[in-house]
Amino acid sequence: MENAWYTIKNVAQIDTPALAIYYDRLEENITRVIQMAEDIKQLRPHVKTHKSQAITQLLLERGIRKFKCATISEAEMLAQCNVPDVLLAYQPVGPKQSRVLNLIKTYQDTQFSCLVDQIEVAECLSRHVRAQKNVVIPVYIDINVGMGRSGIVPGAEALKLYSQTDSLPGIRVEGFHIYDGHIRNIDLEEREKECNSSFQPVESMVETLKKSNIYPTVVAGGSPTFPIHAKRKNVECSPGTFVFWDKGYQKSLPEQDLLPAALVLTRIISMPDDGTICLDLGYKSIASENPLTQRVSFLNAPKLKPISQHEEHLVMEVAGKHSLRIGDILYGIPTHICPTVALYDRANVVIEQQVKEEWGVTARGRKITI
Repeated sequence: MENAWYTIKNVAQIDTPALAIYYDRLEENITRVIQMAEDIKQLRPHVKTHKSQAITQLLLERGIRKFKCATISEAEMLAQCNVPDVLLAYQPVGPKQSRVLNLIKTYQDTQFSCLVDQIEVAECLSRHVRAQKNVVIPVYIDINVGMGRSGIVPGAEALKLYSQTDSLPGIRVEGFHIYDGHIRNIDLEEREKECNSSFQPVESMVETLKKSNIYPTVVAGGSPTFPIHAKRKNVECSPGTFVFWDKGYQKSLPEQDLLPAALVLTRIISMPDDGTICLDLGYKSIASENPLTQRVSFLNAPKLKPISQHEEHLVMEVAGKHSLRIGDILYGIPTHICPTVALYDRANVVIEQQVKEEWGVTARGRKITI
């Protein structure tokens, strides 16, 4: 195992649990996603996975200029990197509306936009904007194509909302936002059929608006439907997990040739008996929304079976004879990397099998300054 890609030669210096980013694999994933897109201008990657200024800078250096995020903290992190165009893929309600306006006033070199799916929210946002001088906020109408989480169903009511919102002072409607995260069929051909079917009503709305000389921008999809939407002209795509990949998407999206580029490091801290080990990888260190058996897989100990997990501990069963000892490092690939990253305030950056840098997970909190 010493020559495995994930082995870190100076791992003895790293306290655990820890997040490790493998720089070369990260760069390769960025290259592959750019190649998968028809045009780099189609890419509006989501930063919810990495929440990192350093990775944002890497994406900017590769020519990506538009980004998507889920929190105001992530939006501010992007602005601190001088990103030109930031879509907050969230409908701001309550204090979030004033925070969005503070972002606009503070970071004037970045264009911020957000989502709307209710006219009452748009009207409230308009009232906030009218209190400012020379401020216009771009918005996207959030469309529900089956996810059932947020958005308005495509059709006449959505077109009405588009028109009503665009007529409000201080607001300019840019187009439609579609997140179809419910489409996850492992068979790409079937996934494409489902994706095209759910997207067809959106295309109809676009064609209707074009008849009135309105040409909306469409932002669509996440990782599962990225290869499908990437084929569409004039559609911006928002993959996010591609930077790190994870066990979940590695298994369910086999057509996307991406590399696991972020692991969690954990140590054996106790051995209660010959068949049991305890790791320092509790709820606070790995995303735990999946069943116990589907949270993490260990590259250098694939046969371990989880018994229980607690805030700071993960108890595993070891079958048969083994050579594991207290203090041994295990390299874990999370099933879901995005919420796992949010559990760490910094990441160890591995270059040529050595941890050589630390990167902050800048936007893991709900607030930076605004």
